[in-house]
Amino acid sequence: MALTPETLPRHELNGHWVTVVDATNPDLVGIAGRVVVETTNTLHVDPAPAGSAEGDTRVRQVPKRGTTFEFRLTDETADPAKGSGTASEPDHPTGEDAAHVTVDGARLLSRPALRTETTGDSKWR
Repeated sequence: MALTPETLPRHELNGHWVTVVDATNPDLVGIAGRVVVETTNTLHVDPAPAGSAEGDTRVRQVPKRGTTFEFRLTDETADPAKGSGTASEPDHPTGEDAAHVTVDGARLLSRPALRTETTGDSKWR
């Protein structure tokens, strides 16, 4: 199944750039970085770009429940037939077009393997 803004919740999230746009804990709002670990109830976000020694470099654990995430999909990861999505804009640091997809964390509350392998067009069914 191709990665599109509509199918993002059914895909592997590790490696995608994410920003916390709303949360029941206001201290979490604004956390941004790459997803390095996904568990049933949390995303672990690494805010530091590779090789960077500036600023806060610790990996932050963000609960999925009560949090709204914004994922950035580049054209490289998006389905070429659908383009980069509905909110395409050229803001990626490398100049790539990107689609911004907002997802309620409650839609992601499940074991990642179960969510990605048993929903949709999975060959592992």
